[in-house]
Amino acid sequence: MITLRELAAADVPAVRRVYSGASVRFTHDRPYTTGQAHDRVSRALAAAREKPRVRWDFGVVHGWDLVGTISLRLREPGLGTLGYILREDTWGRGYTTHAARQVVAFAFTLAGLDCLEAKHHPGNPASGRVLVKAGFTRVGTAGLPHTDGVVVPYPVYGFHRALWACGRTGPEGRH
Repeated sequence: MITLRELAAADVPAVRRVYSGASVRFTHDRPYTTGQAHDRVSRALAAAREKPRVRWDFGVVHGWDLVGTISLRLREPGLGTLGYILREDTWGRGYTTHAARQVVAFAFTLAGLDCLEAKHHPGNPASGRVLVKAGFTRVGTAGLPHTDGVVVPYPVYGFHRALWACGRTGPEGRH
């Protein structure tokens, strides 16, 4: 079973493990150092204290093991963006889909958002499948500069609260 919880200061070692190996292939290409993991957790703790809150960082927990992070960011009133990363040894088990569905429910109820967007690196089609299973629909492409300056076409997905409210959470139209 997957649960979500706010990140805590004690999560630095687990966050460092999440941001390592193949998990960082489509993010920043390098594993986190302990200092970078500490900074990531510190930013999450600072965001949790902000009023009004514009960012939520959750740990994705399987049993007692923090296996990833998933974030919801307020981009503009009513619109949020979803981002996630899981340890590579937990891929293919449905954990990300389950976590994304929980964040969608949180976004449309407690955070009061009307629309969510997410994107993934074009070299990571599994992430696109996660988004579709969580209820998102592909809506276009965004050209984003890579570290070498080359613009990369990222698939963009959207999800409106009205679709969630009527029970659509995947390609089949139901939970």
